Amino acid sequence: MTELTLAMANAIVEAALAKGVEMRMKPLAVAVLDAGGHLKAFQKQDGASMLRCEIASGKAYGALAVGMGSRWLDRAAKDRPHFVEGLNAVSGGRIVPVPGGVLVRSRSGALLGAVGITGDTSDNDELAAVAGIEAAGLGHQAG
Repeated sequence: MTELTLAMANAIVEAALAKGVEMRMKPLAVAVLDAGGHLKAFQKQDGASMLRCEIASGKAYGALAVGMGSRWLDRAAKDRPHFVEGLNAVSGGRIVPVPGGVLVRSRSGALLGAVGITGDTSDNDELAAVAGIEAAGLGHQAG
C-alpha cells in the first residue's frame, strides 16, 4: 500500500469522531491529508467553531512538513521558536505547532499522510487522531 485512499481517510474521520463522542469531547474537526499535503477528507461536528478546518489542516500539514507528529513541533516552538517561525514563513503560515497532528503510516512504515484534529484539548485531539488511524488498520506516529 503506497497511497492513502478516500475510503481509508473516511474511515479515519469516522472513527476519530466516534472516539470524541465516546469520550464526551467538545465538538471536533478532523482533516486528513495525503502524503503530499493535499486535503483528502474533512468533517466538522455540529457546534465546532470557525477556523477549525484551517487549524486541523495546519496540525496535519506541520506534521508532514517535519516528518514528526505535531507534538514535536509544540516542543520545538518552545525550545527553538525561530525555527518554527521560519517553518511557518516558508509554508505561508500553514503550520499549527500544537499536538493533534499525527502521521499516518502503512503497517510497513511507509508515510501515507497525516491527520489533524482540533476542538478539545490538544492531548484529546491527538488521542482521537490515533484512535481513528488505528481503527482504519494503519500505523501512526504522534511525535
